[in-house]
Amino acid sequence: MPITLDSKKQWLSGVRRLPSPNCDERPAGCDVALVVMHGISLPPQCYGGPHIDQLFTNTLDPNVHPYFAEIADLRVSTHVLVDRQGEITQYVPFDARAWHAGRSAFQGRTCCNDFSIGIELEGCDDRAYEPVQYDVAARLVKLLMLHWPEIGKNSVVGHSDIAPGRKTDPGEAFDWEYFYSLLE
Repeated sequence: MPITLDSKKQWLSGVRRLPSPNCDERPAGCDVALVVMHGISLPPQCYGGPHIDQLFTNTLDPNVHPYFAEIADLRVSTHVLVDRQGEITQYVPFDARAWHAGRSAFQGRTCCNDFSIGIELEGCDDRAYEPVQYDVAARLVKLLMLHWPEIGKNSVVGHSDIAPGRKTDPGEAFDWEYFYSLLE
């Protein structure tokens, strides 16, 4: 199924939508110029279940898993998640600032949330991502490149690239060479 974007460049069509309260307006005059690829699994190294949705909607129960007690109070989000089956969930409209990058810098610009789109892949640093995730994420990034011409292949990076030493995702298991080949 083709991935399309509405005329206001806010929401994808034909995907699951679960709005997150963890977003705000982008600064005036700040155009999207970066895509940040992330990896997430909750609990760590476990796939499926409602926990990623709960994290991004501030409903994660800290009593369900010991790790959740550490993160339940975080107020974070992403624009989209691509799960292990290649299904997309959109949490934040693309014209809004999602809270995915934290302290970050790219090519001398700080506060990457201001000018980026965050894509989470359900996965972890040291386990292979699914082929369908690469395919869906590449189709999504190509669509974003059409709508935001400042996004080029060199401005599709990992969280680890914009927050080195603090973040490691999407990790060594993410095949950047293969992913970039899908963007051509």
